[in-house]
Amino acid sequence: MVFVCFVALEQKMETFAIVQFASIPKVCTCKEAFVENENTLLEFKDITKIYPGVVALNKVNIKVKKGEIHGLIGENGAGKSTLIKTLAGAHLPTSGEVLYEGNHYCGFTPEQAMKLGIACIYQELNQVPYMTVSENIFLGREILKRRNVLDLKKQEQETRKLLEEFDLDIDPNIELGLLGVGTRQMIEICKAAHANAKLVILDEPSASLSEKETKQLFKIMGKLKDRGVTQIYISHRLEEVLAICDSLTVLRDGELVKDSIPIGEVTIDKMVSLMVGHDIKQKYPKKTFPRGKVMLEVRNLTGERAYKDVSFKAYAGEILGISGLVGAGRTEMARGITGADRTVSGEVFVKGKKVNIKCPSDSINAGIAFLTEDRKSQGLVLLQSVEFNSTLVALGKFRKHGFLDLAGLRKATEVAVNNMRIKVPCVYTLAGSLSGGNQQKVVVAKWIMTNCDIFIFDEPTRGIDVGAKVEVYNLVNDLLAAGKAVIMISSEMDECMGMADRIMVMHEGNVMGTLERKDFTQEKLMYAASGIGFDKQQQEVLKR
Repeated sequence: MVFVCFVALEQKMETFAIVQFASIPKVCTCKEAFVENENTLLEFKDITKIYPGVVALNKVNIKVKKGEIHGLIGENGAGKSTLIKTLAGAHLPTSGEVLYEGNHYCGFTPEQAMKLGIACIYQELNQVPYMTVSENIFLGREILKRRNVLDLKKQEQETRKLLEEFDLDIDPNIELGLLGVGTRQMIEICKAAHANAKLVILDEPSASLSEKETKQLFKIMGKLKDRGVTQIYISHRLEEVLAICDSLTVLRDGELVKDSIPIGEVTIDKMVSLMVGHDIKQKYPKKTFPRGKVMLEVRNLTGERAYKDVSFKAYAGEILGISGLVGAGRTEMARGITGADRTVSGEVFVKGKKVNIKCPSDSINAGIAFLTEDRKSQGLVLLQSVEFNSTLVALGKFRKHGFLDLAGLRKATEVAVNNMRIKVPCVYTLAGSLSGGNQQKVVVAKWIMTNCDIFIFDEPTRGIDVGAKVEVYNLVNDLLAAGKAVIMISSEMDECMGMADRIMVMHEGNVMGTLERKDFTQEKLMYAASGIGFDKQQQEVLKR
């Protein structure tokens, strides 16, 4: 009876429920279920997780073999994150059990999961940026000289040895916050390895990594596999799943679609079909509209350090793609245009009229919407409702006699939710509880409610699944049909080539040139992004 009460009140009392559960972690300690297959390390049996109004997981059954890299895929909202959080101890399942190393568990606390050798590396890393690499690796497992005295030298030596083992050239004494996201992710994996983890869960580990960093990640994963460490790999990048995983499980709408498919038996098309329940005929549903007037013109814009002398035009009814490698200055330039960062020189014109943008509110008043690459910290207020987030920028439209028209706010949000197919129980649902794809739609809805005519999308589909990507692309098409201008900054070359009408390429803060759609090739874009130019002929000239 007590357990039922805890489940019913779970949303408000999750932490308290976990503490109570710590005293009864196991149902039994028999190994009957593993006699059938001794190679199984982990098995989910009828795992169900219910939130108020939402069934996040419905009787999910999955087996994971010892020493394999097991892929877990599905659309945003499919239940992947909820499933791994029940394993890592962040959530308790409503019903069902987990079989791990021959023991039956009805749920874990985070402490229990760690003691059992289960490590979860989330996309948003749980690290202390103001501590050193060594201090982070030994956090919670510090080496002591004597009682309450840290042996920092020993920790440094152990860290150096660990990093060398994984071919990472990193100073153990450097402050972690000074390193890039990719490097910090590698360090988190090394920490799990040093803690002798038996099962490592990687949640979207390559979402913010460069191609070089992704290769390094795969190398480290290979070394973990050689050690016999089992890994669960969650990613929306299906090419990576195909390249690194041994088997694959697919979830859809909180239910199991297919469990433990050998990776040799699937293709990307098959994976997509299993994820969405139907074939996606067109990965990039590009629609072409007549080019309208110049909506945005940037002349010789220079930032404090990341970009210089940038000039371009964006037209109504078209997508201007902005491509380039990591560090090209694309995001910094967009932030300069919209007043999020200070510019040193240059001019910005909206519909032929020069505008003086010193802060984001100036940008909004000028009709420029900026959808940032980090939707969680810059695009949304996660602890507020979908209604709050959708109407936040356009509150002025809902004033009535000095008060907010609450009924109008609700109605406008409901219309936006229906039009954009945002999956929510109601408009009062917290934005932080939504899947990545639905969060992105809320960000788009927020700006559509304004009177903006120019939309700058910075990495619009980062961290969302293929089905949600197509829906975002269709929303972009709707904007173009309404006569808006869209600028799409993307690190995915295929995305730029699939959706843009023109592509401007940047390299180390400089504009290398702009290609029309009929001239798009991967080779030209890569040469330009590398600082060489669009053509091989230019490369040969530079060599001479």
